Amino acid sequence: MNFEQTSPVLPTVSRAFLEDWLTALRQQCPPQQLAGFMAQIGLTGAVRPGGRVTHDQIVRLYQLVAVETGDEMMGLWSRPVRTGALKHLCASVRGASSLSAALYRFTSFWNLLLDDFSLVFETESERMRIVLEPRDGAVAQRFGHMLLLKLAHGIASWLTGQEVPLRDVGFAFERPDFAEDYLVLFPAPIRFGQGVSSIVFEAQLGDLPVARSEAEMQEFLLRAPRDWIFTSYREHALPLRLREMLQQADQLDFRLDDAAQALNLTPRTLIRRLDAEGTSFQAIKDGLRRDIAIRDLSRGIKSIEAISQDIGFASAANFHRAFRRWTNVTPGAYRKQNTKT
Repeated sequence: MNFEQTSPVLPTVSRAFLEDWLTALRQQCPPQQLAGFMAQIGLTGAVRPGGRVTHDQIVRLYQLVAVETGDEMMGLWSRPVRTGALKHLCASVRGASSLSAALYRFTSFWNLLLDDFSLVFETESERMRIVLEPRDGAVAQRFGHMLLLKLAHGIASWLTGQEVPLRDVGFAFERPDFAEDYLVLFPAPIRFGQGVSSIVFEAQLGDLPVARSEAEMQEFLLRAPRDWIFTSYREHALPLRLREMLQQADQLDFRLDDAAQALNLTPRTLIRRLDAEGTSFQAIKDGLRRDIAIRDLSRGIKSIEAISQDIGFASAANFHRAFRRWTNVTPGAYRKQNTKT
């Protein structure tokens, strides 16, 4: 199986994850404007239950909506966050003396802008924690809470020049059907149905120095959220560790037993831990094959038969059936809709 080790394969997310965002955008954008955004990122037509959305499409939609609506948080909070706010946030935090001081500035900044939630920065002997506390009975908006906590992690990682590990991420809403998509966002155990939404860093990271130039800040803002929306950290997320292991493997017969041995686990323990994460070894393997196929179909360079062989299918017909099962469309239809020009 050729997984092209020199070309990273970013995970896709479900269309249900995107619909969670679009639910909020429909309150912000007229239907014609939103349809225009979707057309520009290559997502038109009826919503298919098995549809997938790429990293590039998420980034492009974020950039389009933030610019065109003049709200850098895209209608996710009770009042708009006007253009330029994120630039001022980055300018503020990059002047901090340490990561701990930067996170405090992060919470102080948002408390000047948000009416429905306040951010509290807590420091203890073993952890630093940012908590979103509701004001006047405000209800958690799922995508808004996810994006704000992800922004905290993204800025912390940018400031320190490394993807910062996390201890825990909690959300004040129940586990959604697409909960597995959160695994590609945060490098940490994720808990739903918590009293408040929060993100927890190791306290020892608080003394890390932060140093970013004006030019680096401008580049970070221009690329946002490309550099931080999906995680690349594998330590806490077992499904991502397995995905990376599979991507690096050259052999088609890499099995669950092989993975368990590499992780110093028994096969039964690995199965149990994956089940607790709501997934399985085969689902992770199929997800990687699906995302490789989506990447290569979008590039429009390889033939469908070559793609099917690269990811281990004995025939193009078998690949067609599997791809349709994964996405509810055929490889040919997907290529026609999504080929990059």
